[in-house]
Amino acid sequence: MSEGDDKHRAGSGSRNMRGPLTAVAAILALAVVAGTVASCGDRGPTFWRQSGGANANACPRPASLTGSEFNAQEAGLRALRRAAFRGDFFAQLELGQRYAAVRATDKNIEDPIESSVWTGMALANDQGYSPINRVERRGMFGRLRSLSRYDDCRAWERHEAYNRLDAQLSRMSRDEQEEVRDRMIYILSTQDAQGFRTLARLHDSLFGPFGEPEDNPQGREAYGRKDGASRDEQWRGARYSAVNLFQRNDVDAYLYNYLAVQTGDVGAYVLLKDFERSSPSRAASGAFVEAKARQWVPPYEFYPNDAPASGVPFSDESRPRGDAYDYALSRMQTEMPFVHVGRALKYLGVVTVVPIEPNRLTKHEIESFEAMLGHPMDSFLSPLEKVRAIQLAAMNGSSEAQLVLAVMYSEGIGVPADYARAFHWYSLADKQGNPEAKFAMSTFFALGVAGVADQDKAEAVAYRIDSALAGFGPSASRLQAVLAQVSRSPRR
Repeated sequence: MSEGDDKHRAGSGSRNMRGPLTAVAAILALAVVAGTVASCGDRGPTFWRQSGGANANACPRPASLTGSEFNAQEAGLRALRRAAFRGDFFAQLELGQRYAAVRATDKNIEDPIESSVWTGMALANDQGYSPINRVERRGMFGRLRSLSRYDDCRAWERHEAYNRLDAQLSRMSRDEQEEVRDRMIYILSTQDAQGFRTLARLHDSLFGPFGEPEDNPQGREAYGRKDGASRDEQWRGARYSAVNLFQRNDVDAYLYNYLAVQTGDVGAYVLLKDFERSSPSRAASGAFVEAKARQWVPPYEFYPNDAPASGVPFSDESRPRGDAYDYALSRMQTEMPFVHVGRALKYLGVVTVVPIEPNRLTKHEIESFEAMLGHPMDSFLSPLEKVRAIQLAAMNGSSEAQLVLAVMYSEGIGVPADYARAFHWYSLADKQGNPEAKFAMSTFFALGVAGVADQDKAEAVAYRIDSALAGFGPSASRLQAVLAQVSRSPRR
């Protein structure tokens, strides 16, 4: 046999082997692709791997907050609300589940609106989607594996939260959805710059439905997005009610970024400038947004303290922060005559006779008011609770409390000075025919307060005549002096 024949047979053998090797390689490639596809849902990758539902995939909770606590329900809810107002992602999730009455022992506090509020707060919380874990490459294909399950269980929790929120919102009227949105705006407005930045993201079309980065997997899942699918296909499985709770609006996104800067936060200023540079049309809205910001007031004076039938009152666990709040509360002790607090308590039905000093209140009366607020009943009326008494009476329609609260905002007593909110409460008292409020409104329009009430001499004269006809007299000069000072001061 010649050398050429040997080479021919060797070449023929290698060609014969090439087919089976190619088939094996193709099978392996298909196996890899199949494994990848199997690990993905219809709307993108899922991070949880274990079967068994909540027991296997949910993040753990402290036993003190998840055990049977029917007899200590109020204490447990108050602890959760304190943590949730501070931005604790898991406390917010747990509150959403509690008010959804997932457990039989929570049926007495069931409230779909409150459940939706805290579920939405959890979804808007960057603690729920910011990556935490390092990863390592394992296996023959270098597959990424989390070093712990923290990111995985959070992804499952957010997936479930989106489903629950969408189901709840889809059963609500438009007014009920507005209530959910307003309560979320109020809570975030109590969290200083961070809360306002979150509100900006909720209204910014460059972010996901709850402020997530656009490439966030849970954000894509909420949209019902499929890579490579048409827009119609992407939206076919979308959670419309949850996704559309906050409408995208450049002006509102700009407004909340601007309000974040007004808190003095340096990072907020950087983000605002970045927002302005992102689009020529955005930068052009600056003057309009600045005027709107001067007139902005939160949806509530403080969190609505109503409660489900036979349930636990909702407590406002936001706490004053910063030097401005501390100074304003200290002035409540020295510059606010207690009789105004006493009149508010009488209006609320807590007392039958107006107390002129704190020591005239009984332990039972103080505890009754604290229970009304959902605060711990420690039998001591704190400076914040004195402010709350006037606020609650004003919210419930007392024109006298509305006037006092307006002066508090004008002077920075008990609350930081805020002339937009002062004007708001003067307006409400005026609508009830309060003569002092009418005089205050006349002074606002006579002097003008930049961004809050434009100068209008004719309107000022009309209000002053109404005030005189209503019999206003003794405190006119004092109120005029206060408002004259207000008109010369910036809002913040």
